[in-house]
Amino acid sequence: MSELIKSSAFMALGTLLSRITGLIRGLLTVALLGTALLGDTYNVGNTAPNIIYNLLIGGALTAVFVPQMVRSFRDDDGGSGFVSRLITLIGTLILSVTILAMLFAPALVSLYAPTFDGRAREITIAFTIYCLPQILFYGLFGVLGQVTNAKEKFGPMMWSPIANNLVVIALFAYFLSVTDGLSIGYISDQQVLILGLGTTLGIVIQALILIPYIRSSGLKLSLRFDWRNSGLGKSLRLGSWTLISVLISQLGFLVTVNLATRSGLSAINSGVNYGVGYTPYANAYLIVMLPHSIATISVVTAILPRLSKLVLDDKKAELRSEIRHALRLVAIIAVPAAFTFFAFGTLIGKSLFFGIDEKSAEYLGRVLAAFAFGAIPLSMNLVGIRALNAFENTKYQFFSTLVTNLVAVISSFIFFYLWKPEEVVVGLAIAFAISYWFGLFVTDAFLARFTGKLLLSAELGFYLKVGLTAAGSVAIVSLASRALGHTGNFIELILVLTSTTVIYLLLARLWQIEEVSETLRVVLRRSK
Repeated sequence: MSELIKSSAFMALGTLLSRITGLIRGLLTVALLGTALLGDTYNVGNTAPNIIYNLLIGGALTAVFVPQMVRSFRDDDGGSGFVSRLITLIGTLILSVTILAMLFAPALVSLYAPTFDGRAREITIAFTIYCLPQILFYGLFGVLGQVTNAKEKFGPMMWSPIANNLVVIALFAYFLSVTDGLSIGYISDQQVLILGLGTTLGIVIQALILIPYIRSSGLKLSLRFDWRNSGLGKSLRLGSWTLISVLISQLGFLVTVNLATRSGLSAINSGVNYGVGYTPYANAYLIVMLPHSIATISVVTAILPRLSKLVLDDKKAELRSEIRHALRLVAIIAVPAAFTFFAFGTLIGKSLFFGIDEKSAEYLGRVLAAFAFGAIPLSMNLVGIRALNAFENTKYQFFSTLVTNLVAVISSFIFFYLWKPEEVVVGLAIAFAISYWFGLFVTDAFLARFTGKLLLSAELGFYLKVGLTAAGSVAIVSLASRALGHTGNFIELILVLTSTTVIYLLLARLWQIEEVSETLRVVLRRSK
């Protein structure tokens, strides 16, 4: 079990640095562009390539092909032929998609931000065109990264996004040093061009950094267009269900972006003078994904090749043990993070987002608090989905995703029609949290068909124990903070987070939560 922790810890360190630099990048973006209309134009434009990549390609690349690659490594050529054909096929597809997306950029803006007009629409279209080439390099990063993961070389894919973030940090820091702030009425076409292409350059570097690691993996890759009777048929059939799942997810996301931009513009028109649109949602989501990326994605990335081998060797007892251990490792980060976001969301918003007014920062913090308890089922569900991937089943993933997004969409419309425009984005975050609890139990029911037992919900007792530990540590720090008086600055945030972490670790030791102690031992031993 310690091997899983070691692999996860190494990835978690890379992901931590990646997410920290990503957070700094996000803070600089907000400082330069704000959380109102100009920030929304950039975020819609920069989100478009992510949406299209995930919609048409990304879902299949995240995990579905890893078991296929692991199987191909047992071929006489060590998998070089299969992987070469797969990369060639994916590369051809994403290049075609990138060209088409750039041609239809105005239509994409109309789809995701239909209420934008005039200068706001022009800027959004420009940002979208400059950012859409990212699709090609996201695709290359995705498929090359999955090759290194299948080879159980997990570091490169987790560490390379740091280079991307550093490029964009340098770009936005430069703009902040030479301008007093930008707005819809005071941003030139040249500035839009530099910001858009500079953002894309970061993704280019992120993808190309992986090439040396591929060369050192032992695989001999080349362009292979002989796709017929090559073994890709099964991979594409499995991928097709995942693509449908991602289609469902992106339709749900379309609703979220659409409702967020509509409510944000409506709030501005009714006299609200702080950011309440899509940008607060996007930045709060960025923060709530930080522990998810550090812990959950690191764990499931490390465990998937192992699960695939156990499935191939028909070792179900060991497989169940791996899944349950992964769930517990995920819990020790995801659960305290959820309680922390809920209790200190406003403090986090006010402390981190220094470039915006206090009301906008407080609102962003409220959105973060609304997201908070979605972090737990989100992480548990991902472990279950990856376990299904190990069994080379993607059909059940589709049904789980369908239920999750139906709940999210229905809940989102309820909040949109019943709440004031300035409160809608908070409701959208709540809808996100609710939907993943539904999805969790659907995934668990499907996984039980392969494992013979409910594994995800069986660990809720452990999650409750960790939850009580986290709640206790958060409550102690919250009461102390209130007694001492709030300052609402970065120093207070550091003190709050440090104190909460120390008390959480002490209570976990007192209540004998072994996974916390085990993880600490491995990490501290590794750091020596």
